[in-house]
Amino acid sequence: MLSTSFFALFLVGLLGGTHCVGMCGGIVGALSMGGGRWSLHLAYNTGRILSYGLAGALAGALGAASLGLAGQTTARLVLYVFANLMLVALGLYLLGVTGALALTEKAGQKLWRRIQPLTRRFLPARTVAQALPLGLLWGWLPCGLVYGALASALSAGSAWHGAGLMLAFGLGTLPNLLLAGVVLGRFNHFVRNVWVRRISGILVLGFGVYGLFGVRHLLQGG
Repeated sequence: MLSTSFFALFLVGLLGGTHCVGMCGGIVGALSMGGGRWSLHLAYNTGRILSYGLAGALAGALGAASLGLAGQTTARLVLYVFANLMLVALGLYLLGVTGALALTEKAGQKLWRRIQPLTRRFLPARTVAQALPLGLLWGWLPCGLVYGALASALSAGSAWHGAGLMLAFGLGTLPNLLLAGVVLGRFNHFVRNVWVRRISGILVLGFGVYGLFGVRHLLQGG
């Protein structure tokens, strides 16, 4: 299941990347105004993906701790079902049901209100030393796609696996944001293609449904 989750989250990041451009487009534009150098975009995206990895590690560690506190079978079942339900929601998002993740974005607004003022210290970002911390901070922007991916990290069983899942998701988002303003027009046309999104949405949705059907085996194994 873990190996399919890596692929599923990479796919969600890649095909949901136009959502990421919408969320981070202003910052990408600010980097372009700062000179538009590849080094700035690389530094910003490195910081952003590192924050995803850190969040994944925290989620994985929290999930692992809950296994010990709540009992292996019960906690594993709850986390497993939750992770697969979120994969279903991510698949529905790719299929065009954008409201499937709307509620999750509200959950992080309180934290973001504390973090967002810190980003102003690094704007406009004209150096790598400004772009990297900007990305680290912007990685905590409330995003339904990120929170959906974090649900899988929560059930990963360890901090390392949780971090790995979120890094896979982050790498999936990289092409859209890194190439924004360069060759994004062509790539954006590809990821917006209705059949590409439908096939990818069905794949991710299928991973989630398949996982839910595996609950019986999980119970038998517990």
